[in-house]
Amino acid sequence: MSLALVLAALDDPAAGAGEARQLRLYRLLKAAILEGRLAPGARLPGTRQLAADVGMARNCVLFAYQLLLAEGFVEADRGGTRVAVLPLGMAARSPQRGPAGADRLSRRAHQLPAINRSESLLPFAPGVPDLNAFPWATWARFLHRAWGEVTARQLAYAEPGGEPDLRRAVAAFLSARRGVACTPDQVFIVAGGQVALDACARLLADSGDTVWLENPCYPAARNAMLAAGLTPVAVEVDRDGMAPAPGLWQAAPPRLVYVTPSHQYPLGSVLSLERRLALLAGVEAGGGWLIEDDYDSDFNHAQPGARPLPAIQGLRPEAPVIYVGTFSKLLYPGLRIAYMVVPRWAASGLGEGIRKLYRGGQAVEQRALARLLESGQLTRHLRRMAPLYRERQAALRAALQAGFGAGCPVLGGQAGLHLVLGLPASVPDTALAEAALEQGLAPRPLSAYYVGTTPDNGLVLGYGLTGVARIPELVTRLVGVAEKVRKAGGVSS
Repeated sequence: MSLALVLAALDDPAAGAGEARQLRLYRLLKAAILEGRLAPGARLPGTRQLAADVGMARNCVLFAYQLLLAEGFVEADRGGTRVAVLPLGMAARSPQRGPAGADRLSRRAHQLPAINRSESLLPFAPGVPDLNAFPWATWARFLHRAWGEVTARQLAYAEPGGEPDLRRAVAAFLSARRGVACTPDQVFIVAGGQVALDACARLLADSGDTVWLENPCYPAARNAMLAAGLTPVAVEVDRDGMAPAPGLWQAAPPRLVYVTPSHQYPLGSVLSLERRLALLAGVEAGGGWLIEDDYDSDFNHAQPGARPLPAIQGLRPEAPVIYVGTFSKLLYPGLRIAYMVVPRWAASGLGEGIRKLYRGGQAVEQRALARLLESGQLTRHLRRMAPLYRERQAALRAALQAGFGAGCPVLGGQAGLHLVLGLPASVPDTALAEAALEQGLAPRPLSAYYVGTTPDNGLVLGYGLTGVARIPELVTRLVGVAEKVRKAGGVSS
Protein backbone atom coordinates (compact mmCIF):
# COMPACT_ATOMS: atom_id res chain seq x y z
CA MET A 1 0.00 0.00 0.00
CA SER A 2 1.19 3.51 -0.79
CA LEU A 3 2.53 5.47 2.16
CA ALA A 4 0.63 8.45 0.79
CA LEU A 5 -2.67 6.70 1.51
CA VAL A 6 -1.59 5.96 5.06
CA LEU A 7 -0.69 9.60 5.61
CA ALA A 8 -3.87 10.92 4.02
CA ALA A 9 -5.57 10.96 7.42
CA LEU A 10 -2.80 13.00 9.04
CA ASP A 11 -4.70 16.27 8.64
CA ASP A 12 -8.19 14.82 8.95
CA PRO A 13 -9.77 16.42 12.09
CA ALA A 14 -12.00 13.38 12.56
CA ALA A 15 -8.93 11.15 12.83
CA GLY A 16 -7.90 12.58 16.18
CA ALA A 17 -9.26 15.95 17.29
CA GLY A 18 -6.91 17.65 19.70
CA GLU A 19 -4.16 15.10 19.10
CA ALA A 20 -0.64 16.36 18.42
CA ARG A 21 0.42 15.72 14.79
CA GLN A 22 3.55 13.80 15.77
CA LEU A 23 1.44 11.45 17.90
CA ARG A 24 -1.04 11.07 15.07
CA LEU A 25 1.82 10.28 12.65
CA TYR A 26 3.12 7.63 15.03
CA ARG A 27 -0.34 6.13 15.45
CA LEU A 28 -1.09 6.03 11.71
CA LEU A 29 2.21 4.37 10.88
CA LYS A 30 1.85 1.85 13.70
CA ALA A 31 -1.69 0.92 12.62
CA ALA A 32 -0.60 0.50 9.00
CA ILE A 33 2.24 -1.82 10.07
CA LEU A 34 0.04 -3.90 12.38
CA GLU A 35 -2.65 -4.23 9.72
CA GLY A 36 -0.17 -5.23 7.04
CA ARG A 37 -0.78 -2.14 4.90
CA LEU A 38 2.94 -1.38 5.18
CA ALA A 39 4.73 -4.62 4.37
CA PRO A 40 7.73 -5.96 6.32
CA GLY A 41 10.94 -4.64 4.82
CA ALA A 42 9.29 -1.59 3.24
CA ARG A 43 11.51 1.46 3.37
CA LEU A 44 10.18 4.59 5.07
CA PRO A 45 11.25 8.01 3.82
CA GLY A 46 14.06 9.79 5.60
CA THR A 47 12.99 12.11 8.38
CA ARG A 48 13.88 15.26 6.41
CA GLN A 49 11.98 14.07 3.34
CA LEU A 50 8.89 12.99 5.26
CA ALA A 51 8.89 16.22 7.28
CA ALA A 52 8.92 18.21 4.03
CA ASP A 53 6.22 16.02 2.47
CA VAL A 54 3.74 16.41 5.35
CA GLY A 55 4.64 19.94 6.42
CA MET A 56 5.98 18.96 9.81
CA ALA A 57 9.10 19.82 11.75
CA ARG A 58 11.82 17.18 11.43
CA ASN A 59 11.92 16.74 15.22
CA CYS A 60 8.28 15.68 15.13
CA VAL A 61 9.00 12.98 12.54
CA LEU A 62 12.01 11.88 14.58
CA PHE A 63 9.75 11.59 17.60
CA ALA A 64 7.34 9.27 15.75
CA TYR A 65 10.14 7.16 14.25
CA GLN A 66 11.88 6.79 17.62
CA LEU A 67 8.69 5.54 19.27
CA LEU A 68 8.19 2.99 16.49
CA LEU A 69 11.83 1.94 16.78
CA ALA A 70 11.59 1.55 20.56
CA GLU A 71 8.49 -0.63 20.21
CA GLY A 72 10.03 -2.83 17.51
CA PHE A 73 7.78 -1.81 14.63
CA VAL A 74 10.65 -0.44 12.54
CA GLU A 75 14.36 -1.12 12.23
CA ALA A 76 17.17 1.30 11.44
CA ASP A 77 20.25 0.50 9.39
CA ARG A 78 22.67 2.33 7.11
CA GLY A 79 20.00 2.45 4.43
CA GLY A 80 17.54 4.26 6.68
CA THR A 81 14.37 3.07 8.35
CA ARG A 82 12.36 0.03 7.26
CA VAL A 83 9.30 -1.83 8.53
CA ALA A 84 10.29 -4.68 10.85
CA VAL A 85 9.15 -8.28 10.52
CA LEU A 86 6.70 -8.63 13.38
CA PRO A 87 6.63 -11.67 15.67
CA LEU A 88 4.16 -14.38 14.77
CA GLY A 89 0.66 -13.50 15.95
CA MET A 90 1.35 -9.76 16.31
CA ALA A 91 0.29 -8.67 12.84
CA ALA A 92 -3.38 -8.42 12.03
CA ARG A 93 -5.07 -11.36 10.32
CA SER A 94 -8.28 -11.76 8.45
CA PRO A 95 -11.20 -11.81 10.88
CA GLN A 96 -12.18 -15.31 11.87
CA ARG A 97 -15.30 -16.57 13.55
CA GLY A 98 -14.70 -17.64 17.13
CA PRO A 99 -16.05 -20.74 18.82
CA ALA A 100 -19.74 -21.24 18.25
CA GLY A 101 -21.89 -19.42 20.79
CA ALA A 102 -18.92 -17.84 22.57
CA ASP A 103 -18.34 -14.12 22.18
CA ARG A 104 -16.37 -14.29 25.45
CA LEU A 105 -17.83 -11.16 26.97
CA SER A 106 -18.82 -11.24 30.61
CA ARG A 107 -22.44 -11.46 31.72
CA ARG A 108 -22.00 -7.97 33.12
CA ALA A 109 -21.00 -6.67 29.67
CA HIS A 110 -24.14 -8.14 28.13
CA GLN A 111 -26.29 -6.46 30.79
CA LEU A 112 -25.06 -2.96 30.00
CA PRO A 113 -27.80 -0.90 28.34
CA ALA A 114 -27.12 0.29 24.82
CA ILE A 115 -26.14 3.92 24.36
CA ASN A 116 -27.34 5.87 21.37
CA ARG A 117 -24.17 7.10 19.65
CA SER A 118 -25.77 9.40 17.13
CA GLU A 119 -23.57 11.51 14.95
CA SER A 120 -22.15 14.16 17.26
CA LEU A 121 -21.56 16.72 14.50
CA LEU A 122 -25.12 16.68 13.16
CA PRO A 123 -27.75 19.27 14.12
CA PHE A 124 -29.57 18.61 17.42
CA ALA A 125 -26.89 16.26 18.79
CA PRO A 126 -27.00 16.92 22.56
CA GLY A 127 -24.00 17.84 24.64
CA VAL A 128 -21.77 19.22 21.88
CA PRO A 129 -20.50 22.81 22.05
CA ASP A 130 -19.97 24.99 19.00
CA LEU A 131 -16.74 23.50 17.71
CA ASN A 132 -16.56 26.12 14.96
CA ALA A 133 -16.33 28.86 17.58
CA PHE A 134 -13.55 27.17 19.50
CA PRO A 135 -10.56 29.54 19.86
CA TRP A 136 -8.24 27.37 17.77
CA ALA A 137 -5.56 30.00 17.29
CA THR A 138 -5.30 30.67 21.02
CA TRP A 139 -5.30 26.98 21.87
CA ALA A 140 -2.66 26.25 19.23
CA ARG A 141 -0.46 28.97 20.67
CA PHE A 142 -0.65 27.49 24.16
CA LEU A 143 -0.08 23.98 22.80
CA HIS A 144 2.95 25.14 20.83
CA ARG A 145 4.33 26.76 23.94
CA ALA A 146 3.72 23.62 25.98
CA TRP A 147 5.46 21.43 23.41
CA GLY A 148 8.38 23.83 23.49
CA GLU A 149 8.73 23.10 27.20
CA VAL A 150 8.60 19.34 26.77
CA THR A 151 11.10 17.21 28.62
CA ALA A 152 11.33 13.46 29.02
CA ARG A 153 9.01 13.74 32.01
CA GLN A 154 6.10 15.03 29.92
CA LEU A 155 6.52 12.14 27.49
CA ALA A 156 6.31 9.61 30.32
CA TYR A 157 3.15 9.03 32.34
CA ALA A 158 1.69 12.25 33.65
CA GLU A 159 1.96 13.29 37.26
CA PRO A 160 -0.33 11.24 39.50
CA GLY A 161 -3.47 13.30 39.90
CA GLY A 162 -2.56 15.54 36.99
CA GLU A 163 -0.10 18.29 36.18
CA PRO A 164 0.38 20.53 39.24
CA ASP A 165 -0.17 23.69 37.19
CA LEU A 166 -3.53 22.43 35.95
CA ARG A 167 -4.65 21.34 39.42
CA ARG A 168 -3.92 24.85 40.72
CA ALA A 169 -5.68 26.47 37.76
CA VAL A 170 -8.77 24.26 38.09
CA ALA A 171 -9.04 24.97 41.82
CA ALA A 172 -8.96 28.73 41.16
CA PHE A 173 -11.40 28.45 38.23
CA LEU A 174 -13.94 26.45 40.24
CA SER A 175 -13.71 28.78 43.20
CA ALA A 176 -14.44 31.81 41.01
CA ARG A 177 -17.17 30.31 38.81
CA ARG A 178 -18.82 27.50 40.75
CA GLY A 179 -18.36 28.27 44.44
CA VAL A 180 -16.34 25.08 44.92
CA ALA A 181 -14.15 25.30 48.01
CA CYS A 182 -10.97 23.33 47.47
CA THR A 183 -7.19 23.39 47.35
CA PRO A 184 -5.13 22.02 44.45
CA ASP A 185 -4.36 18.81 46.34
CA GLN A 186 -8.10 18.04 46.38
CA VAL A 187 -8.27 18.21 42.56
CA PHE A 188 -7.53 15.09 40.50
CA ILE A 189 -7.25 15.32 36.73
CA VAL A 190 -8.55 12.27 34.84
CA ALA A 191 -8.99 11.24 31.20
CA GLY A 192 -12.62 12.30 30.78
CA GLY A 193 -15.78 12.37 32.86
CA GLN A 194 -16.39 8.67 32.30
CA VAL A 195 -13.12 7.81 34.03
CA ALA A 196 -14.17 9.99 36.97
CA LEU A 197 -17.45 8.10 37.31
CA ASP A 198 -15.68 4.77 36.98
CA ALA A 199 -13.27 5.80 39.74
CA CYS A 200 -16.16 6.75 42.03
CA ALA A 201 -17.90 3.43 41.42
CA ARG A 202 -14.79 1.33 42.01
CA LEU A 203 -13.13 3.24 44.84
CA LEU A 204 -16.12 4.35 46.90
CA ALA A 205 -18.32 1.25 46.80
CA ASP A 206 -18.07 -2.54 46.78
CA SER A 207 -19.74 -4.99 44.43
CA GLY A 208 -23.41 -5.34 45.36
CA ASP A 209 -23.64 -1.94 47.08
CA THR A 210 -26.63 0.24 46.26
CA VAL A 211 -26.34 3.34 44.11
CA TRP A 212 -29.19 5.78 43.63
CA LEU A 213 -29.49 7.05 40.07
CA GLU A 214 -31.77 9.71 38.68
CA ASN A 215 -34.57 8.39 36.49
CA PRO A 216 -34.18 9.44 33.72
CA CYS A 217 -30.40 9.27 33.94
CA TYR A 218 -27.25 9.83 31.93
CA PRO A 219 -26.81 6.33 30.38
CA ALA A 220 -23.01 6.29 30.62
CA ALA A 221 -23.24 6.94 34.37
CA ARG A 222 -25.60 4.01 34.77
CA ASN A 223 -23.24 1.80 32.79
CA ALA A 224 -20.26 2.82 34.93
CA MET A 225 -22.12 1.73 38.05
CA LEU A 226 -23.32 -1.53 36.52
CA ALA A 227 -19.83 -2.34 35.23
CA ALA A 228 -18.51 -1.98 38.80
CA GLY A 229 -21.07 -4.51 40.03
CA LEU A 230 -23.23 -2.02 41.92
CA THR A 231 -26.99 -2.37 42.37
CA PRO A 232 -28.81 0.62 40.86
CA VAL A 233 -32.01 2.05 42.30
CA ALA A 234 -33.89 4.37 39.95
CA VAL A 235 -35.13 7.48 41.78
CA GLU A 236 -37.75 9.57 40.04
CA VAL A 237 -37.03 13.14 39.01
CA ASP A 238 -39.50 16.02 39.10
CA ARG A 239 -39.24 19.76 38.48
CA ASP A 240 -37.10 20.13 41.63
CA GLY A 241 -34.68 17.31 40.73
CA MET A 242 -34.18 13.90 42.35
CA ALA A 243 -37.22 13.10 44.51
CA PRO A 244 -36.63 10.05 46.77
CA ALA A 245 -39.88 8.43 47.87
CA PRO A 246 -40.67 8.49 51.61
CA GLY A 247 -38.92 5.60 53.31
CA LEU A 248 -36.41 4.96 50.50
CA TRP A 249 -33.49 5.83 52.78
CA GLN A 250 -34.55 2.93 55.01
CA ALA A 251 -35.70 0.53 52.28
CA ALA A 252 -32.66 0.92 50.01
CA PRO A 253 -29.89 2.79 51.85
CA PRO A 254 -27.40 3.97 49.24
CA ARG A 255 -23.64 3.77 49.33
CA LEU A 256 -23.57 6.24 46.42
CA VAL A 257 -26.03 8.88 45.25
CA TYR A 258 -25.42 10.16 41.73
CA VAL A 259 -27.03 13.49 40.77
CA THR A 260 -26.76 16.20 38.12
CA PRO A 261 -28.14 18.93 40.40
CA SER A 262 -27.45 22.14 38.51
CA HIS A 263 -28.92 20.92 35.22
CA GLN A 264 -30.48 17.49 35.46
CA TYR A 265 -29.61 15.31 32.51
CA PRO A 266 -31.70 15.05 30.43
CA LEU A 267 -34.80 16.86 31.80
CA GLY A 268 -33.01 20.09 32.74
CA SER A 269 -34.53 20.57 36.22
CA VAL A 270 -32.53 22.19 39.02
CA LEU A 271 -32.22 20.41 42.36
CA SER A 272 -33.79 22.59 45.06
CA LEU A 273 -31.80 23.77 48.06
CA GLU A 274 -34.06 21.78 50.39
CA ARG A 275 -33.31 18.55 48.53
CA ARG A 276 -29.60 19.34 48.29
CA LEU A 277 -29.40 19.62 52.04
CA ALA A 278 -31.57 16.51 52.51
CA LEU A 279 -29.31 14.42 50.25
CA LEU A 280 -26.23 15.67 52.10
CA ALA A 281 -27.77 14.78 55.44
CA GLY A 282 -28.81 11.36 54.16
CA VAL A 283 -25.41 10.29 52.84
CA GLU A 284 -23.67 11.60 55.95
CA ALA A 285 -25.99 9.69 58.26
CA GLY A 286 -25.67 6.50 56.22
CA GLY A 287 -21.92 6.62 55.66
CA GLY A 288 -22.37 7.07 51.92
CA TRP A 289 -21.16 9.43 49.19
CA LEU A 290 -22.80 12.00 46.95
CA ILE A 291 -21.45 12.24 43.38
CA GLU A 292 -22.17 15.70 41.99
CA ASP A 293 -21.84 15.62 38.20
CA ASP A 294 -21.66 19.25 37.07
CA TYR A 295 -21.34 18.48 33.39
CA ASP A 296 -22.59 21.64 31.65
CA SER A 297 -23.97 24.29 34.02
CA ASP A 298 -21.43 26.97 33.12
CA PHE A 299 -23.98 28.62 30.85
CA ASN A 300 -26.70 30.19 33.02
CA HIS A 301 -29.60 31.06 30.73
CA ALA A 302 -32.11 31.75 33.50
CA GLN A 303 -30.08 34.73 34.75
CA PRO A 304 -27.99 36.14 31.90
CA GLY A 305 -24.68 37.45 33.13
CA ALA A 306 -25.05 35.79 36.50
CA ARG A 307 -22.65 33.22 37.83
CA PRO A 308 -23.82 29.61 37.47
CA LEU A 309 -25.61 28.04 40.44
CA PRO A 310 -23.24 27.24 43.30
CA ALA A 311 -22.22 23.63 43.62
CA ILE A 312 -23.46 21.33 46.39
CA GLN A 313 -19.82 20.80 47.31
CA GLY A 314 -19.56 24.47 48.30
CA LEU A 315 -22.41 24.17 50.82
CA ARG A 316 -20.39 21.83 53.05
CA PRO A 317 -16.80 21.50 51.80
CA GLU A 318 -16.00 18.67 54.23
CA ALA A 319 -19.12 16.65 53.41
CA PRO A 320 -18.70 13.30 51.56
CA VAL A 321 -19.18 14.86 48.11
CA ILE A 322 -17.21 14.08 44.95
CA TYR A 323 -17.54 16.98 42.54
CA VAL A 324 -17.05 15.93 38.91
CA GLY A 325 -16.60 18.28 35.97
CA THR A 326 -15.31 18.20 32.43
CA PHE A 327 -13.92 20.53 29.79
CA SER A 328 -15.73 18.64 26.99
CA LYS A 329 -18.71 20.99 26.99
CA LEU A 330 -16.60 24.12 27.39
CA LEU A 331 -13.95 23.36 24.76
CA TYR A 332 -14.29 20.18 22.70
CA PRO A 333 -15.23 16.55 23.49
CA GLY A 334 -12.04 15.05 22.06
CA LEU A 335 -9.91 16.82 24.68
CA ARG A 336 -10.77 14.07 27.22
CA ILE A 337 -9.72 16.03 30.29
CA ALA A 338 -11.97 16.07 33.33
CA TYR A 339 -11.50 16.53 37.07
CA MET A 340 -12.67 15.26 40.43
CA VAL A 341 -12.73 17.40 43.57
CA VAL A 342 -12.67 15.28 46.73
CA PRO A 343 -12.93 16.22 50.43
CA ARG A 344 -9.67 17.21 52.04
CA TRP A 345 -9.88 14.32 54.50
CA ALA A 346 -10.29 11.81 51.64
CA ALA A 347 -7.68 13.22 49.25
CA SER A 348 -4.85 10.97 50.36
CA GLY A 349 -6.78 7.69 50.21
CA LEU A 350 -8.68 8.47 47.02
CA GLY A 351 -5.57 9.84 45.37
CA GLU A 352 -3.72 6.62 46.09
CA GLY A 353 -6.62 4.60 44.66
CA ILE A 354 -6.68 6.71 41.49
CA ARG A 355 -2.93 6.24 41.08
CA LYS A 356 -3.31 2.47 41.45
CA LEU A 357 -6.14 2.19 38.91
CA TYR A 358 -5.26 4.69 36.18
CA ARG A 359 -2.21 5.94 34.34
CA GLY A 360 -1.96 9.64 33.71
CA GLY A 361 -1.36 11.10 30.27
CA GLN A 362 -1.80 14.18 28.11
CA ALA A 363 0.77 16.09 30.14
CA VAL A 364 1.38 18.55 27.31
CA GLU A 365 -2.33 19.21 26.78
CA GLN A 366 -2.77 19.62 30.53
CA ARG A 367 -0.03 22.24 30.64
CA ALA A 368 -1.61 24.09 27.71
CA LEU A 369 -5.01 23.97 29.42
CA ALA A 370 -3.50 25.36 32.60
CA ARG A 371 -2.17 28.33 30.63
CA LEU A 372 -5.57 28.81 28.99
CA LEU A 373 -7.20 28.99 32.41
CA GLU A 374 -4.52 31.16 34.01
CA SER A 375 -4.59 33.67 31.17
CA GLY A 376 -8.34 34.20 31.51
CA GLN A 377 -8.84 33.12 27.88
CA LEU A 378 -11.23 30.32 28.81
CA THR A 379 -13.39 32.66 30.87
CA ARG A 380 -13.45 35.15 28.00
CA HIS A 381 -14.44 32.34 25.62
CA LEU A 382 -17.32 31.34 27.90
CA ARG A 383 -18.49 34.94 28.10
CA ARG A 384 -18.50 35.15 24.30
CA MET A 385 -20.42 31.91 23.93
CA ALA A 386 -23.06 32.48 26.62
CA PRO A 387 -25.21 34.99 24.66
CA LEU A 388 -24.83 32.92 21.47
CA TYR A 389 -26.11 29.77 23.19
CA ARG A 390 -28.89 31.72 24.87
CA GLU A 391 -29.99 33.11 21.50
CA ARG A 392 -29.92 29.65 19.92
CA GLN A 393 -31.93 28.18 22.74
CA ALA A 394 -34.60 30.87 22.41
CA ALA A 395 -34.76 30.31 18.65
CA LEU A 396 -35.06 26.55 19.09
CA ARG A 397 -37.75 26.90 21.74
CA ALA A 398 -39.78 29.24 19.56
CA ALA A 399 -39.42 27.03 16.48
CA LEU A 400 -40.43 23.89 18.40
CA GLN A 401 -43.46 25.60 19.90
CA ALA A 402 -44.53 26.90 16.50
CA GLY A 403 -43.89 23.64 14.66
CA PHE A 404 -45.18 21.07 17.14
CA GLY A 405 -47.85 23.11 18.95
CA ALA A 406 -49.00 23.43 22.53
CA GLY A 407 -49.49 19.67 22.89
CA CYS A 408 -45.73 19.15 22.81
CA PRO A 409 -44.19 20.92 25.82
CA VAL A 410 -40.62 22.19 25.72
CA LEU A 411 -38.75 21.41 28.94
CA GLY A 412 -35.51 22.62 30.52
CA GLY A 413 -33.37 25.47 29.36
CA GLN A 414 -32.16 27.13 32.57
CA ALA A 415 -28.62 26.09 31.72
CA GLY A 416 -26.58 23.94 29.38
CA LEU A 417 -26.83 23.08 25.71
CA HIS A 418 -30.05 21.13 25.18
CA LEU A 419 -33.84 21.21 25.43
CA VAL A 420 -36.40 18.42 25.75
CA LEU A 421 -39.46 18.20 23.51
CA GLY A 422 -42.44 16.19 24.74
CA LEU A 423 -44.19 14.07 22.08
CA PRO A 424 -47.65 12.50 21.75
CA ALA A 425 -47.95 8.72 21.99
CA SER A 426 -48.72 8.61 18.25
CA VAL A 427 -45.11 9.62 17.52
CA PRO A 428 -42.79 7.22 19.39
CA ASP A 429 -39.51 8.96 20.14
CA THR A 430 -37.28 6.02 19.19
CA ALA A 431 -38.85 5.76 15.74
CA LEU A 432 -38.68 9.51 15.27
CA ALA A 433 -34.99 9.68 16.29
CA GLU A 434 -34.11 6.89 13.85
CA ALA A 435 -36.01 8.53 11.01
CA ALA A 436 -34.51 11.95 11.83
CA LEU A 437 -30.98 10.53 11.67
CA GLU A 438 -31.65 9.41 8.12
CA GLN A 439 -32.48 13.05 7.34
CA GLY A 440 -29.25 14.36 8.83
CA LEU A 441 -30.62 15.26 12.28
CA ALA A 442 -29.40 13.73 15.54
CA PRO A 443 -31.86 14.22 18.43
CA ARG A 444 -31.96 11.43 20.99
CA PRO A 445 -35.07 9.63 22.25
CA LEU A 446 -35.99 10.64 25.80
CA SER A 447 -37.30 7.15 26.58
CA ALA A 448 -33.77 5.73 26.25
CA TYR A 449 -32.76 7.51 29.47
CA TYR A 450 -35.34 5.70 31.64
CA VAL A 451 -35.25 2.34 33.42
CA GLY A 452 -37.79 0.37 35.41
CA THR A 453 -40.77 2.62 34.75
CA THR A 454 -42.99 3.84 31.94
CA PRO A 455 -40.74 6.33 30.16
CA ASP A 456 -41.71 9.76 28.99
CA ASN A 457 -41.96 10.12 25.22
CA GLY A 458 -39.88 12.92 23.77
CA LEU A 459 -36.67 14.12 22.17
CA VAL A 460 -33.48 15.52 23.64
CA LEU A 461 -32.28 18.25 21.26
CA GLY A 462 -28.91 19.97 21.44
CA TYR A 463 -28.40 23.46 20.06
CA GLY A 464 -24.70 24.06 20.71
CA LEU A 465 -23.61 23.39 17.12
CA THR A 466 -26.45 25.06 15.22
CA GLY A 467 -26.59 28.73 14.29
CA VAL A 468 -29.81 30.69 14.78
CA ALA A 469 -30.41 31.15 11.04
CA ARG A 470 -30.61 27.38 10.43
CA ILE A 471 -32.84 26.43 13.35
CA PRO A 472 -36.30 27.19 11.82
CA GLU A 473 -35.56 25.17 8.68
CA LEU A 474 -34.17 22.24 10.68
CA VAL A 475 -37.19 22.18 12.97
CA THR A 476 -39.47 22.29 9.92
CA ARG A 477 -37.60 19.24 8.61
CA LEU A 478 -38.06 17.50 11.98
CA VAL A 479 -41.78 18.27 11.95
CA GLY A 480 -42.05 16.66 8.53
CA VAL A 481 -40.25 13.54 9.74
CA ALA A 482 -42.54 13.36 12.78
CA GLU A 483 -45.62 13.53 10.56
CA LYS A 484 -44.31 10.66 8.41
CA VAL A 485 -43.67 8.55 11.53
CA ARG A 486 -47.19 9.30 12.81
CA LYS A 487 -48.79 8.33 9.49
CA ALA A 488 -46.72 5.13 9.40
CA GLY A 489 -48.18 4.12 12.77
CA GLY A 490 -45.09 4.87 14.80
CA VAL A 491 -42.68 2.99 12.57
CA SER A 492 -39.83 4.82 10.87
CA SER A 493 -39.65 4.23 7.12
